Amino acid sequence: MSDVHPFQALRYDTRRIDLGRVIVPPYDVIAASDRAAFFDRDPHNAIRLELTRDVRDQEATDYAEIPRTLAAWQKSGVLIRDPRPGLYPLRQSFDAPDGTHTVRLGFFGLIRLESYARRVVRPHERTLEGPKADRLKLLRAARANLSSVFLLYEDRTDELAPELTEGFDACVVGRASDDTGTLHELARIDDPARIERIRDFLAERPAVIADGHHRYETALNYRDECRARYPDAGPSAPWEFTLVYFANAFAPGSLLLPIHRLIKTAAMPSDAVWAERLPGWRRRDVSVASAGEIPALLAKHLTPLSDRRAFAVDDASGTLRIFSKPLDASGELTIRVLHRDVIAGVFGLDDAAVAHGAIDYPKSALQTAIDLREGRGAVALYLNPLAPEDVFRVTEAGDVLPQKSTYFHPKLPTGLVFRTHEDPP
Repeated sequence: MSDVHPFQALRYDTRRIDLGRVIVPPYDVIAASDRAAFFDRDPHNAIRLELTRDVRDQEATDYAEIPRTLAAWQKSGVLIRDPRPGLYPLRQSFDAPDGTHTVRLGFFGLIRLESYARRVVRPHERTLEGPKADRLKLLRAARANLSSVFLLYEDRTDELAPELTEGFDACVVGRASDDTGTLHELARIDDPARIERIRDFLAERPAVIADGHHRYETALNYRDECRARYPDAGPSAPWEFTLVYFANAFAPGSLLLPIHRLIKTAAMPSDAVWAERLPGWRRRDVSVASAGEIPALLAKHLTPLSDRRAFAVDDASGTLRIFSKPLDASGELTIRVLHRDVIAGVFGLDDAAVAHGAIDYPKSALQTAIDLREGRGAVALYLNPLAPEDVFRVTEAGDVLPQKSTYFHPKLPTGLVFRTHEDPP
């Protein structure tokens, strides 16, 4: 089902460039206040290919400087192109939030773009039009995939891993640590037989988008534009493919974290309102003195409730409220119930309010608790993570989850590999 291809990566020459100084988080998680620091860190930092220095300039830019920058960096030798097509395994070593040292293994390649209706590449979240319009401007200007879509495949016995790890250390072409302490090791496979075995394995499986829904849909829109402009280009035209990173959703290193909710525009309901609007839910109150206690309290009181619907409520009053309810025959996921029965039913925030910024999504439980206590929100809702089975079950049914339902950790940095549209697939 998934049509995977090798490609000739454009990448930093690590003999000249310190890779750790030029890779950046995905464009959509870089705070506006952090842009200048990345721009100033290195004159060849990858943020210069993705974003404007000042967020206020983003709407008006046409990204015309991006292809000029790419050309200049290639001419100066900062960027080099590999001589033969390959696939690019990536090994990421990191500490999980609970302190466990973890390794995630995946690889970069190209995938043939398919509409969602064909069920080959499957979304699990809805997207917004604004980010897609911005990314389409960038793709039109650069004619290059400068960051990748993160795809998941199902391999419960980790059958593909030996093909990706064989001889890994001997073929490492880049190594860098990022600001979170994650070590990224990039290797290269150009053996045709190994590439074909990897392609054959994935050809039997669909892929689920873990991260990069906007990028994938932007690539589809760009493909359709190019098809209309060049109707005779054929199925091997460069816009028929996009750059992706594949990881096994069921491997130990594929860490799926929750994304918590910080409600900004609604006050904490009274105990009577909670009881009236959430009939059948059990409530337990736990004392909390500071934001720093939240992660441990969630691990102690919320994590053990992963076999049922459960969430925690924090209003910085000194009490953490834990709500839980047994699963019913519908199997409906807690994230859906939370949006329907809590965010809408208890707080009165409909989809339009959520879309217009009634909720923030801080990057961790600790950050959520800090933001709450510093006045950036009124009430925090903490969740347990989804399981990979949940994501695959939803996408198999052709359904999607509310926005910001999953967080695959660690994030995939931009700057390890690029792919220009002048390359054949």
